[in-house]
Amino acid sequence: MPLPAGALRAAAGPGFARAVAVFSFTVALSAQPVRCVRQHRPPLSNLPANCWSHLHPVNMFNNYNVKLYHSKALTSPYPGSPVERSQVPEDKVGWLIEWKDYNPVEYTAMSVLAGPSWADPQINDKGFSPKFNERDGEVERRSLNGLYVVENGRPRNPVGRTGLTGRGLLGRWGPNHAADPVVTRWKRDRSGNKIAHPVTGKNILQFVAIKRRDCGEWAIPGGMVDPGEKISTTLKREFEEEALNSLQKSPEEKAELEKQLHKLFSQEHFVVYRGYVDDPRNTDNAWMETEAVNYHDETGETMDNLPLEAGDDAGVVKWVDISEKIKLYASHSYFIKLVTEKRGAHWSEDPGPEC
Repeated sequence: MPLPAGALRAAAGPGFARAVAVFSFTVALSAQPVRCVRQHRPPLSNLPANCWSHLHPVNMFNNYNVKLYHSKALTSPYPGSPVERSQVPEDKVGWLIEWKDYNPVEYTAMSVLAGPSWADPQINDKGFSPKFNERDGEVERRSLNGLYVVENGRPRNPVGRTGLTGRGLLGRWGPNHAADPVVTRWKRDRSGNKIAHPVTGKNILQFVAIKRRDCGEWAIPGGMVDPGEKISTTLKREFEEEALNSLQKSPEEKAELEKQLHKLFSQEHFVVYRGYVDDPRNTDNAWMETEAVNYHDETGETMDNLPLEAGDDAGVVKWVDISEKIKLYASHSYFIKLVTEKRGAHWSEDPGPEC
């Protein structure tokens, strides 16, 4: 059952800060092309490498002393539209801060209102009774960050105000679940030896990156979790579709891809991040969440036999050397940074000052 806005805090007790995730995070990002987003607050692109641990997902919603905020989720105009969000001052993002004059813009894209299979009906449509904070049939309406408030029949963004209500480009009211496979290998010379960075001496890691068709930014290949689909299935499917163009392959070619990728995707891997994503498509009533998982090809033999080919939402696909200089879509730079920490790979020439 939905929890009333005033009751959730009392019901949740001391764990409330984690349950509703009042604080968000931002990532190392550069200024974005105007057609994608325009930032209202500066990114944390100069955050010292040894300060990133404070933003590690393990601590993300447990360390209440870390002050984090929306960045991408406050950008205007809203992606794919001329719609401008109502401006939200940094000190008014959190729902616990009273703001009687808050007057967000209402917007849901026509592509969503057209009623595609991946989208919910409008909240007041006859016969639509979503079970928020629950598994609703095949649709996962639970948040990876815990319980969220449902107010006046609408789920409320757990991180705070965004200046826009409705669903924007997102299909589901509440959490919209995605999966991001981070496929990596070591950079090697022609003799097959790992290449170390000349300054840090740490080996250079590479990952498979795609250039998104919608806004032209580089990103991790990934996509939405289909109703009833396991995360592991989504991760593998999205990598095949976007980085290997499996949708355009013959049944025989697809079978060969499956065979070669099985080894990579069935081996030991680690979850880079699970939770809310600071995404330009987020609204007060709909938001992105993801599970980013690193699949590492230690020898490089598996991926060497799989020629990259852009497909589906990708315009270009290639191996990219990982360093602090990479600028990626949404929160992807943050995910990549966590992978380098886990693998002990090169990230920055300048570790920077202490936090």
